[in-house]
Amino acid sequence: MDSSSALFNQLKAAEPFFLFAGPNVIESEEHVLHMAKHIKNVATKLGLPLVFKSSFDKANRTSSKSFRGPGMAEGLKILEKVKLTYDIPIVTDVHESNQCEAVGRVVDVIQIPAFLCRQTDLLVAAAKTGKIINIKKGQFCASSVMVNSAEKVRLAGNQNVMVCERGTMFGYNDLIVDPRNFEWMREANCPVVADITHALQQPAGKKLEGGGVASGGLRELIPCIARTSVAVGVDGIFMEVHDDPLNAPVDGPTQWPLRHLEELLDELMAIARVSKGKRSFKIDLTPFRDHGDS
Repeated sequence: MDSSSALFNQLKAAEPFFLFAGPNVIESEEHVLHMAKHIKNVATKLGLPLVFKSSFDKANRTSSKSFRGPGMAEGLKILEKVKLTYDIPIVTDVHESNQCEAVGRVVDVIQIPAFLCRQTDLLVAAAKTGKIINIKKGQFCASSVMVNSAEKVRLAGNQNVMVCERGTMFGYNDLIVDPRNFEWMREANCPVVADITHALQQPAGKKLEGGGVASGGLRELIPCIARTSVAVGVDGIFMEVHDDPLNAPVDGPTQWPLRHLEELLDELMAIARVSKGKRSFKIDLTPFRDHGDS
């Protein structure tokens, strides 16, 4: 079995869930190494399989004034150092098909951003690396779209695919999480991940000094969305974590404080274990289904 399939099977079998976690963007080599060390310590203590996350380029920032990261070449060098130093798998995102081959040589999971979840050429290029592909559901998409997106990856010869819920647009500057999507996305026949931090974004909801807008967020509600996700029964949790969210250059309002990571994960694990035990008890709802006017 190749290493990607082995990791994929390990994540699928994780109890009560696996964890994708790290800072939104690479700020510096020193900062990412610091974050990786502490997040790994927490995950190891709790027994959670960890894939460390950070981005080398935030290509879809709301404002051209926003920090984007070090770029692909430098960013991949830093992520490779994290991988080798702490012996942890890595997930990062791609925005263009021509990035996939180089990214695939370093990371273990390639993430498809929500805005790009239907881009066939990008999905196929990512799939051909042989790495695990995590597809975020577009904020504008029904859950059923993810069935097609996952199938594009499989038809390109890669069975190691997962799908991720990150909220649905509710008006112009807000997102909501519909828990039904966690069940409906299982029609893609693959692991389902909950992004519990981006789901609390308020897109273009924060005015900048000097003009323009950036994304705001509701960090205080991250535990609420997280509890809902694990109670429904997702396979993995995606969360962005920072040691100083108030001063983070990107998505500070929706990054969870590192100092509270263990406390939150410990609670989520307890909820998930109880919930999974209850879900083994099946109720036949057929008699209660609506059969029209009869």
